[in-house]
Amino acid sequence: MSYTKDIAVQRINILFTLAERMFFSHPELAQRYVDLARRIGMRCKVRIPRKWRRRFCRKCGSFLWPGVNCRVRIRQNRFPHIVITCLKCGSQKRIPIK
Repeated sequence: MSYTKDIAVQRINILFTLAERMFFSHPELAQRYVDLARRIGMRCKVRIPRKWRRRFCRKCGSFLWPGVNCRVRIRQNRFPHIVITCLKCGSQKRIPIK
């Protein structure tokens, strides 16, 4: 991995941890951190790490906090999976369970 991509991944991690800390006190600032992290990832062509990729909505871009602005359910239809539903836009994300 090149030097710039390594710095981009570090900054993405820092911005998502800041968004996690600021979510309850300043939700608009947490949203700004998520937007900046996504923009850094797109500009440097770096994938957002898996632990953070599941914490924002791909449709509306909002930072997801289970029980506050998203719903998490376990489903058994066809194959076992977790469904994360954004309560802001209604989009669903399915994550298979092994």
